Amino acid sequence: MLIDFKVKNYRSIKDEQDLSMLSTKQKEHIDTHTFKSNSATKINLLKTAAIYGANAAGKSNFIKALKTMQEVVINSMSTYQRGHLLPIKPFLFDVETKNEPTEFEVNFITNSVRYQYGFSATQERIVEEWLIAYPKGRPQNWFARVLNTQTGTPSYDWQFGEKFTGQKQLWQESTRDNALFLSTAIYLNSEQLKPVYDWFDKTLKITGVGGWTPKSTIELCKQDKHKNSILQFLQTADMDIDDIIIDENITKSKDSEGLGKGLAALLIEIDEAYSDVDTSMVTMMHKDNSGKRVPLKLEEESDGTQKLFAFIGPWLDSLENGHVLLIDELHDNFHPLMVKFLVDLFHNNLTNKSNAQLIFTTHETSILSQDVFRRDQIWFCEKKNKATELYSLVEFKARKGVTDLEKAYLSGRYGALPYFKNITLEMGEV
Repeated sequence: MLIDFKVKNYRSIKDEQDLSMLSTKQKEHIDTHTFKSNSATKINLLKTAAIYGANAAGKSNFIKALKTMQEVVINSMSTYQRGHLLPIKPFLFDVETKNEPTEFEVNFITNSVRYQYGFSATQERIVEEWLIAYPKGRPQNWFARVLNTQTGTPSYDWQFGEKFTGQKQLWQESTRDNALFLSTAIYLNSEQLKPVYDWFDKTLKITGVGGWTPKSTIELCKQDKHKNSILQFLQTADMDIDDIIIDENITKSKDSEGLGKGLAALLIEIDEAYSDVDTSMVTMMHKDNSGKRVPLKLEEESDGTQKLFAFIGPWLDSLENGHVLLIDELHDNFHPLMVKFLVDLFHNNLTNKSNAQLIFTTHETSILSQDVFRRDQIWFCEKKNKATELYSLVEFKARKGVTDLEKAYLSGRYGALPYFKNITLEMGEV
């Protein structure tokens, strides 16, 4: 469960920006769009958040920022080598910030415990890193490191809390400048930090504009249980698909014995086993006006159908297992009603029993409605002095159940719109 995410000095983001999933006290859609956390301190969280803004306003950079944080957590010890540059890109339009570290911090809940974890870094090294846990609702400082540049050779000042256990000295000595202590301790078998690392590795699911490849959905279709769910998903979305046929002769599943595995574990193994899958193995069965079945290869289907098919595996996995899903430009290749359908799955207590969360950027204004969202679920993004700023609809006066949010947004009331200057094009003679 994501509580909030803060980022500073990353790409187009100069000053600290905070995307919060904490719900306000408003009562609209409280039973369907919010849920109470299972941590010691009960807090109300939102199931979805939509980010609107003009092209190049920096919407995608919030998705990229959390993706970068996730990448450093997962790879900084196991993949990066000494001297390997970190994927840090600071704000470049200020002479000071381009030489300052980028900072990330995330508050989340996993296994009923709230954690506050963050770090700041340049491309060359980690500058600070900290972790605070709230196992009983009260903060426990587990560890912190700060780069000390006052001495001749830069070194780290370390702090470890009493509640943090394990081989702290070994982990500290093994942590490289360009690696996180969290990643290093996990690599060296810290059990206490495993829930924190696993949240980044298994719960946080992020994809860009292109979405996912269809490999996960293809493999799930080979099992009747999951295939029926996928067909039901497609048919509920008004896709005229009667059946899905997978040609096993084109490629064989490495997980033929995994029929009893849970969906999350199965998808992880599928991702590891297949970096590429031939989509020609997938045939969608339709019916003509006489009821006769008509086959179409997946690549013959519309772009929207292909993208939805690729979405289904990760989408069902997230809903079933309570993942935090971040998607850039959810509207891409989808009809507005399809976007609403996908979002509504997260607001439906029957399809989202595990309190999965969805955060996405979009230009689709037809869903910018108080019938679809609470006001605290809507965010806007725009650039001021070349720097990205993120702000909530809550900051504006929007009359409950009355204000037409789409009309107000497109009229410029909330900002975050593109501005077009008058232009005269001189065309050459033909």
